[in-house]
Formats: sequence, C-alpha cells, structure tokens
Amino acid sequence: MRRSPGPDERQRDPERSKQYLLDAAVVEFGLHGFSGARVSEIAARAGVNKQLISYYFGGKEGLYRAVADRWRAAEPEISAGAETLGEVVGAYARTSIAQPDLLRLLVRQAVDVTPPLDLEGQRERFQAMIDEFRGRQSDGELAADLDVAYTGLALFGMAAAPVVFPQIARALGLDPDAEDFSEQYAAEVARLVSYLKGA
Repeated sequence: MRRSPGPDERQRDPERSKQYLLDAAVVEFGLHGFSGARVSEIAARAGVNKQLISYYFGGKEGLYRAVADRWRAAEPEISAGAETLGEVVGAYARTSIAQPDLLRLLVRQAVDVTPPLDLEGQRERFQAMIDEFRGRQSDGELAADLDVAYTGLALFGMAAAPVVFPQIARALGLDPDAEDFSEQYAAEVARLVSYLKGA
C-alpha cells in the first residue's frame, strides 16, 4: 500500500521520512529483491521524494544496509523475556508472522541467489546463535547428540514456515490469517522444541 503524507506531515521531518523509507524499502526489497526493487517505487510507497533516498542513505545499497541495521538493532527485543529455547523460537515465529516483509526479504536473497550485503554481520549473528545453542546444550536443554548448527537451521525454518508456506498451512486445515494463529503457533513451536531435550 502506498501512503500519502497528511496535511500535518507536509513539513519536513527527517526522522519520520527515514522511517517511512525504511518501512517501504522492506516491502519493496521483499517483493522484488535488491536488484528488482526500484527507488522510485520505494519513494512512492513512502510518500516522499525519491531524492531523499540518496540524501539520507547514499542510494539504494545504503538504504538496504540501513534496513539490515534496523533489523539487527531491534533483534534483541524479539526474545526479550524468553527463557527456554522453545520460547525463543516461538518469539521468532511470532515476529515472522507479525512482520512478514522482513522474512520475505531474507527469502528473496536466497531466491535471487545474491549474497547478502552484510555477509559478515550475518555470520557473526548466526555464530552467536550457535554459541548460545551450545550453552543451552550444556545446560541440558538440547540433547547431547544433536548438532547445534543443523538444529539451528531446522528451528529457523520452523519459525519461518507460516510466512514462507501459508498454502501448506491452509492445506493442513490451519488459518495463518486467523487472529489467534500467531499465539497458538508460537505455543506449539515452544512445545515441540521442549522435546529436543531427549530422554
């Protein structure tokens, strides 16, 4: 959906314009990938002049990096308060359902077979995840014979499944658009993950 600035928004507000551009960029990059996204479409969706993309972000690549930076900055809040690994994965599932465009952007990277612009940042984040899984394995939260990297990949897929495969959810008799789906799915994910402790 494109937005038009209201009468009270027509005055310049750099922070608000940046946020509108970032929000619009997530949608456009998710729909078309980095290569296919057009700055004119991002600007139109945000309801601002496309020259602001160069002014604020230095161009399309800078905007893409800013989207990644914003996601990284907000990521710790996703699992804040989650104690068990199941609760952590459930929190990620809940966020994926609430913010599907971010996940679609990640999927587009794979579909387009383009390396992420922030490859080192992704490696660091996922290495931190592996380290956390090893710690949880030492504490008995994951069975000792599970490989934490494979387990992490599977759990990431579990959190992403309703957004990536909504048609499969519907074929299974689930309604991913239902108001209570997110909470029910997060609870089921947490329950499933709890069984990874083993005997």
